[in-house]
Amino acid sequence: MRIALILPIALLAACGPQPPMDPQRAAEICDEQARAAQGPTGRVTVGVNSNSGPSTDVEIGLSSDFLSGRDPLEVYRSCVFQKTGAEPVRPPNLR
Repeated sequence: MRIALILPIALLAACGPQPPMDPQRAAEICDEQARAAQGPTGRVTVGVNSNSGPSTDVEIGLSSDFLSGRDPLEVYRSCVFQKTGAEPVRPPNLR
């Protein structure tokens, strides 16, 4: 009988609000979003393998923030605020 009462309470507790994220961790995550808002991102990989010969790989990324013309500083600020509920503790690292 107790298990039948404890299980729904535990499930409801798991659905409750989560504690805010650590400000430093939020800043790291939001740095990446702000950098993506600056312009297209990507990489090119070229290699040669003795078994299969030459290989190439190209990745190009376009964020919706870049496509909509959002300011990277505003992207960073709003991202940190959304994750922590507070203003950023440091300026963004956009390099």
